[in-house]
Amino acid sequence: MAIRVSISNPAPVVIADEQLRHIDAREALLEAAFGPERFEKTSERLREGRLPADGLALVATAGERLVGTVRLWNVTLGPSRPSLLLGPLAVDGTLRAAGIGGQLMRAALGRARDEGHVSVILVGDEPYYSRFGFGAAKMDKLWMPGPLDRARFLGLELVPGALDGARGLVSPTGVEAPRWRDVELPGAWRIAA
Repeated sequence: MAIRVSISNPAPVVIADEQLRHIDAREALLEAAFGPERFEKTSERLREGRLPADGLALVATAGERLVGTVRLWNVTLGPSRPSLLLGPLAVDGTLRAAGIGGQLMRAALGRARDEGHVSVILVGDEPYYSRFGFGAAKMDKLWMPGPLDRARFLGLELVPGALDGARGLVSPTGVEAPRWRDVELPGAWRIAA
C-alpha cells in the first residue's frame, strides 16, 4: 500500500513499507533528527535487539530520497496486555511543515488498527501527538525500564477500553533480530532505532 502526499516538492511523497535499501538513509535521518542520544533513551531498551512489528515500519520517500520514517514495536503492558510502542517518528528537517509526519502517523495507526492491535504507547510531546488521540490518561500505573518523564508517556486506545486497568512494566515482546554467533552486524544491517 502506498499513500501519495502532495507537498511543494518536485517529487511526490510516497508512504510505503520500509525496505532493506532504506536502512542507511533511515539511520542518517534519525541521526540528524535525534543525534546519538537516541540510543540512551528508555524507549530504546524496548527496541534494541528486536524487529519492528510486522508491517508496521513505514517510510516516506520523495523520488529516491527518504524524507520520513516511523516504526511500531510489539510490547506488553504488564504481564499479559499486548500493545505497540511507536517510535521514533522523524521527518527531514526541510520538510517538517509539509504534513509528512501526520501522514506517517495516520498510515501507521490505521495499519495497526486493521491488523487487530488494540493500543499504542509512546514517549513524546503531547501537544503534537494529542491530534492523533494520544494522551496521558490511563498511563499512570505503567512504567518503563528506565527513566521517564511521565508527562510525555502517552497512550492511544485503538479499541475503546484497551488501556483500562493497564498496570505494570512495559516489556518487549517482538521478534528478536537475527544474530549469528553473537556477531555485531555492520551499520547497514542495524535494526534498532
